[in-house]
Amino acid sequence: MERDRIVTIPNAISFLRLLGVPLFLYLFLVSDELGWAVVVLAVGGTTDWVDGFLARRLGQVSRLGELMDPLADRLYTLATLLAFTIGGVVPWIFTAALLARDVVMIGCVAVVKRKGFGTLPVHYLGKAATAQLLLAFPVLLLSAAAEGSVAAWAHAIGWGLAWWGLVFYWISAIFYLAQAAGLIRASRRVAAA
Repeated sequence: MERDRIVTIPNAISFLRLLGVPLFLYLFLVSDELGWAVVVLAVGGTTDWVDGFLARRLGQVSRLGELMDPLADRLYTLATLLAFTIGGVVPWIFTAALLARDVVMIGCVAVVKRKGFGTLPVHYLGKAATAQLLLAFPVLLLSAAAEGSVAAWAHAIGWGLAWWGLVFYWISAIFYLAQAAGLIRASRRVAAA
């Protein structure tokens, strides 16, 4: 079956994105190569869009790709947040706010699965929030690595993207929670009928 394919161009891109996570951590935390770390983050963020586009365009949508793409997004987000918090690029309160949303979503998914439902469909706002954060991270890192007006502009743009990404991230969580509550209410009505 076509959806069971493993070796596809989009899956290869997603796999390379996964390899970019430890590379970014090494460049940022160990070798202090901020310029290269910016490049890895920018490529990781860009290829997030590319793998999905190619999967649809080439007819290579696969179950593995549907699993790997959000995994790469989460790993990039988590690794970047933790590294940025350790490196002083973002304050811990920002990291805590993003991680709290993920904890809420893990609980939501656990409840939905326990009630016998599959995964909730991905909401466009969740994708938009992730895209904004993946854009914000390399720009924030650029603000830390650059000097003068480039640093000032990157700081303003990066934080603008980051805060809007955080807001969209939480709004999407509210949508997911409403979806889950609707499923559970509907199942209770069917069981009661």
